[in-house]
Amino acid sequence: MTKTVVAKKEKTPGHVAKYLERNRATDNNYLLKRDISRIGVGIFTTVLLFGLCFLILQPLLHQFSNSIMSRNDLIDPTVIAIPREPTLESYRLAAQLMNYFPNFGAMANGFHVSQLGSLVNTIWITALVSVLQIAACTLVAYGFARFEFPLKKFWFACVILTVLVPPQVIRVPMFLNFRFFDLFGLIGEPLILTGTLSGYLLLSVTAMGLRNGLYIFMLRQYFRNMPKELEESAWVDGCGKLMTFIRIMLPDAVPMLVSCFLFAFVWQWTDGFFTTMFLRGYGVMAVQMSALGETFSFHFVQQNAAATGTHGMRPDLALIEAMISTGVLIGIAPIIIIYLVAQRFFVESIGQSGIKM
Repeated sequence: MTKTVVAKKEKTPGHVAKYLERNRATDNNYLLKRDISRIGVGIFTTVLLFGLCFLILQPLLHQFSNSIMSRNDLIDPTVIAIPREPTLESYRLAAQLMNYFPNFGAMANGFHVSQLGSLVNTIWITALVSVLQIAACTLVAYGFARFEFPLKKFWFACVILTVLVPPQVIRVPMFLNFRFFDLFGLIGEPLILTGTLSGYLLLSVTAMGLRNGLYIFMLRQYFRNMPKELEESAWVDGCGKLMTFIRIMLPDAVPMLVSCFLFAFVWQWTDGFFTTMFLRGYGVMAVQMSALGETFSFHFVQQNAAATGTHGMRPDLALIEAMISTGVLIGIAPIIIIYLVAQRFFVESIGQSGIKM
């Protein structure tokens, strides 16, 4: 054992001496300066990345800390980040108030879409809307990338304009158009499409949904970077333009399509503009999260009134904030899981799109 320790101690000065000898053989101690610079850059990069990660994760960590605190911890000024009495009661109550899971007991007396729960409703509505939006945007983007038609630059400028103009600017005319939808007077009795899924699906299939201009731009850039020789070879082999698009262009564009789908899914999941206009009656996640504070306050007042026999007392602000934090965490958990599963396609598409992020 002693011989082994001595042997290890003898090796270290030998390595250092060899390194210093190699450094002296270089001009102006280049080897030592290079290694010091490399170590310094590594330390600086590590500190910078740690700081950026902390800035991103700190709000989530703060919300998680609030979500597992008991009422005593929330009103105790000495408790800052680590609860003394951790509990998961907030998660149970938030899931109940948000109608998070399907209500199978109520389905026995008659089915209604709201009984599926906010989680299931949000998943299938968001997936359906995202697929329709990406399908429509892909066709439009391919047309802009490969075909020539009158006023092409003007129409593409209109696409970019939909990205720059916030949807709140056109909220009133959009509401009036869908509240009294008559298709330029061709329909005798106007249809009421506000508060219905069909109205939002109509926007999606016409590539006018949430941030569809951005998806068109990204896909157009991707298709423009693909070599035209692929299409020309397919045409020589007898493929038409539609079959060339389906068999040649779409398979190569899968990473970008997945990225656009992720963008559409995440933004649709947390959207409060279109969901308020079209999907309020479906109990989707964005509506439930936005109303969770008021829902919890009403629930707390009722529970307090039943326990005390009085009109009831409103909850403390700390309790409301803790409940909102819990609702946000269980609301964004599914999209975090989806991103972790599909992140490989996301990174690959950004690298091949030609867009500087």
